[in-house]
Amino acid sequence: MNNHQENYEKMGKASPKDVFRRLNELGIEYETFEHEPVFRVGEADYLKDIIEGGHTKNLFLKSKKKALYLVTALEDTLIDLKKLSANLKEGRFSFASSERLWNMLGVKAGAVCPFALINDKDAQVNVILDKAMMEHEWVNYHPLVNTMSTKLRPSDLLKFIESCGHNPKIMDMKIVTPDK
Repeated sequence: MNNHQENYEKMGKASPKDVFRRLNELGIEYETFEHEPVFRVGEADYLKDIIEGGHTKNLFLKSKKKALYLVTALEDTLIDLKKLSANLKEGRFSFASSERLWNMLGVKAGAVCPFALINDKDAQVNVILDKAMMEHEWVNYHPLVNTMSTKLRPSDLLKFIESCGHNPKIMDMKIVTPDK
């Protein structure tokens, strides 16, 4: 076992190895690519030539009512947080703190992803998935670290999320696009 894996275990968090184990247990077809660290969507543009499928972004949000949300959408999707919160009847959204991100999902900023739901044992995080993203043949996410990307089918993403005890809502993000 490498130090990286031991560090996750000491902190009580799942590691990429745990994600891959879960994917294998569920019989999910996937492929993982290693790459330079990526912290923001624009930094990953070069990966589009290497990895097929929908490339994504993930927002970890806290509502005024203290509800937590993981919003996963295609990378170029514009999301108006005011419209999103109104649609979900949650009150104003803000980005959750890095401490809350770590405590709830076991990842650091730049590695937010739906695979992190493996660390939300009590299913406290609400999951919103972009309808357009779910129409791709393949979709890509970091497997808890921003030095890898894992490609899988949207139906298998749902299977993984549900195996973590979450019932995601698929939303047409067009209804929360900023006005022009």
